[in-house]
Amino acid sequence: QLQLVESGGGLVQPGGSLRLSCAASGFTLDRYAIGWFRQAPGKEREGVSCISSSGGSTNYADSVKGRFTISRDNAKNTVYLQMNSLKPEDTAIYHCAKAWECGAGYDYWGQGTQVTVSS
Repeated sequence: QLQLVESGGGLVQPGGSLRLSCAASGFTLDRYAIGWFRQAPGKEREGVSCISSSGGSTNYADSVKGRFTISRDNAKNTVYLQMNSLKPEDTAIYHCAKAWECGAGYDYWGQGTQVTVSS
């Protein structure tokens, strides 16, 4: 039973921080690249960040560079997204998904966790 579960979302003020987690069960995350995506009301889903299976390669959307950091702990079968200096425009549902390579097809998605940035 393949499963990806996101957690760590919540309500924060602008400038605050959150750390999202993407925990896998039923498969080993270390064999896959993991991407983070987000979708805000009225907008299409956009890619936020991705990390290679080895952790040696990462990428970020221009809108989050310098503020977000993706990492993985394969021993815990978990990928993280550290989000700092949050802005209201970061408000969205955040999903993680797996692929063989960043930029390739993502074939399994989690249900998402809500991030709300508001004063």
